[in-house]
Amino acid sequence: MVEAVGMEQKFTEHDERGVPRRHGGRVAAPPLPRASPSLPPLTYVRLGERPLRRFPQLFAGLALYGFSLSVMVRSSLGLSPWSVLNEGLEHHTSLSFGTLTALVGALVLLLWIPLRQRPKFGTVANIVVVAYASDLGLLLVPQHLGLPARAGLLVGGVLLNGLSIAVYVGARFGPGPRDGLMTGASAATGRSLRLIRTLIEISVLAVGWLLDGRVGVGTVLYALTVGPATQFFMPWFAYSTPAERVGRGSAGGDGVGMRRPARQLFNDRIPRACRRTPPAAHAPSSPASRTARARLRSRPEPRGPRPRPRHDPPAGGVAA
Repeated sequence: MVEAVGMEQKFTEHDERGVPRRHGGRVAAPPLPRASPSLPPLTYVRLGERPLRRFPQLFAGLALYGFSLSVMVRSSLGLSPWSVLNEGLEHHTSLSFGTLTALVGALVLLLWIPLRQRPKFGTVANIVVVAYASDLGLLLVPQHLGLPARAGLLVGGVLLNGLSIAVYVGARFGPGPRDGLMTGASAATGRSLRLIRTLIEISVLAVGWLLDGRVGVGTVLYALTVGPATQFFMPWFAYSTPAERVGRGSAGGDGVGMRRPARQLFNDRIPRACRRTPPAAHAPSSPASRTARARLRSRPEPRGPRPRPRHDPPAGGVAA
């Protein structure tokens, strides 16, 4: 009885080789890995394609972007590099933060001309909507809050900024003025996007700091977290054209959109030794049996005449 219990535990417990536990005589399949959504190319898509789906996404993302800038301004703990420049210019002019955001965007758009960049609908909408949304946010968010409230505004503003970038960039109406400057300068100089973006951000931050723009812990937090936040939200808002969806669905392998039978998915994710397969007529033999057959085939044949079989006479005499 003890031996039977031990054998039952041996075959039902999860051993060191990763064989799954059996429940009720059946092998429990391990949980299937969740496929992460893939990103389409974030290039420009014409205006007439799915306008009822893409236009609201564009304007909602731009409005959230402008509002996130105003939230970070009210936190008074540091701003993004371009907001530092806008705030520095605000200290030396009578223009509002949103108006300066639009003017700086228009000036950056002029730098597209030598880079042979063409503005799209999303480029112009970026300048106009972000300016109005940031001024409206500054009117709605109160000033002179306590440190815990300002810290919450800073963290929420950075996360909202990353979300808004994923929303309006995912609509694929064209890059904003600053993004177009980065891609155009990278194409003209042959340098990487990372290097060009870093040089632009550092230059803008230095000019804004010289103009008394606020640089603080929020600036560092923004630089470190806005990229990962945008990357996290982008797969849920990036628009895919029908051709791109069909292309990803017909791709080989286990790519996103590739439908496979449930039995095949189950068999691919359990150990081969635990699969229930029909017995084959030509089942492979073990290495020991193959070695034994090879030795029999390689044994030399005996030389000389074979001995004749011996026939003993029957008991009681010799047969006639």
